[in-house]
Amino acid sequence: MTDPVISLSEASLTLMGNAGKVEILKDITLKVNRGETLGLVGPSGSGKSSLLMIMGGLEQATGGRVGVLGHDMTAMDEDELALFRRDHMGVVFQSFHLIPTMTALENVATPLELAGARDAFDRAADELRAVGLGDRMDHYPGQLSGGEQQRVALARAAAPRPEILLADEPTGNLDGVNGEAIMQMLFGLRDRHGATLVLVTHARELAERCDRVIRLRDGRLDRMAEAAE
Repeated sequence: MTDPVISLSEASLTLMGNAGKVEILKDITLKVNRGETLGLVGPSGSGKSSLLMIMGGLEQATGGRVGVLGHDMTAMDEDELALFRRDHMGVVFQSFHLIPTMTALENVATPLELAGARDAFDRAADELRAVGLGDRMDHYPGQLSGGEQQRVALARAAAPRPEILLADEPTGNLDGVNGEAIMQMLFGLRDRHGATLVLVTHARELAERCDRVIRLRDGRLDRMAEAAE
């Protein structure tokens, strides 16, 4: 039996809103196996992005347990979580979150440098070539199209060769052509590095490429939808 890379046990997330406590996630129990591609789908506000965030330690679960690669994420503080993400995860957001004063090459090399990689710029250049930006390395984000910026974000996430790739609506801000290109690259990076991929998407064609699809509704796993997949 394969040991899960990600294991959630009755994980919950409750935040304070203007009207009091808001239950975002409710008793999520879920396992993701090594090398698996898992799609998270559901209507807006169902908790998909929040679930991805607690898997990555970008949001702390307020109940239950979140285990990743054998480590209890709920027992870590913010600094420990940041180091853990640096060493084990790549995260891609719908908004690209590139540093505007850095070139594409510098954006991709920065997390490698922070991790102490001596060949940071060589590896960054290799990843940019892999996403078709070999001739755009010295360009700043403001000089790149939306599709090109998302390619840089993909390269930055993949350059450290993470064991886990998390992607939140990676094609959401792109047109059909660029969205398809990013989809191909995302799965290509997964295949090249052997990473476990978890992604949030509204795009049916992207979800259909996943090994498994989980649907959320009102902060809970939709068990009927999961059984139907």
